Amino acid sequence: MADNNRELGNFLRKARGQVDPEQAGLPPDSRTRRVPGLRREEVARLAGVSTDYYTRLEQGRPITPSPGVVDALCRALGLDEAGRAYVHGLVGVTDAPSRRRSRSVQRLRPGLRRLIDAFDGAPVLVLGRRSDVLAATRMAKALFTDFDQLPVRHRNYARWMFLGEEARSLFAGWEDQARAAVESLRLEAGRDPDDRATRDLIAELRGKSTEFDHWWEKHRVHQRTHGSKRLHHALVGELTVEYETLTLPGDPDTTLFVYTAEPGSSSAQALDILAMWSLTGAGAPAPRTGTAREQD
Repeated sequence: MADNNRELGNFLRKARGQVDPEQAGLPPDSRTRRVPGLRREEVARLAGVSTDYYTRLEQGRPITPSPGVVDALCRALGLDEAGRAYVHGLVGVTDAPSRRRSRSVQRLRPGLRRLIDAFDGAPVLVLGRRSDVLAATRMAKALFTDFDQLPVRHRNYARWMFLGEEARSLFAGWEDQARAAVESLRLEAGRDPDDRATRDLIAELRGKSTEFDHWWEKHRVHQRTHGSKRLHHALVGELTVEYETLTLPGDPDTTLFVYTAEPGSSSAQALDILAMWSLTGAGAPAPRTGTAREQD
């Protein structure tokens, strides 16, 4: 719990530094601001708590704020849905605490795997806890990499993003994609701060990737619901794919990422070519040899 308190304090401090006082509805202030964002007393005033109480929260003191105080802090800091979920998870305010009691190895049930197989003509990735890759269609393997060819413990989207050169050369604007992966992983870690496998993954990535460590220290969270990715694919060249995420009712730890391209576009044509190529049985391009950072 002490780690949660420290993380909550760090997150609150970073969050208030990103809030524009004018947009927060504060009256003009003639005092010079030495740092960007809100002062502690301003956050406390907006949230309806004492400055001393808020200061102790930022200091990581062993305090458990009530659900009402948590909501007030989230409003004062203008947090989005992902940020609110992260804070609620850190202080233990959640609508579904029981679903995280069991931390057994995550596997797809047979019916869900058959559903994924039905998407074979489209790129679909299935991610589980801490962005572990649970399944990928033939087209997803051809578009990204064949995760099945990686060692089991390496089949993780965030790990693949940072600890090899393949993802860096594949994504145009790799930094944006990598930073989003960090922020998504932090959101996941906040939902279950005591999960040992998540902690081990974060420790490995912080130790082996300076970029990951830098972005982790930003204490930002992000929930991927939809978006686009620009790729420099080794076989079909440049293309842009859009994705939508699907979280299954009753199985919130499993998320489907479905990738498509605008009909009639050059990106759609590239996917068609990739589909024909993958049907030859050649499989996806072999992953490049990992860098020194990836060696155990």
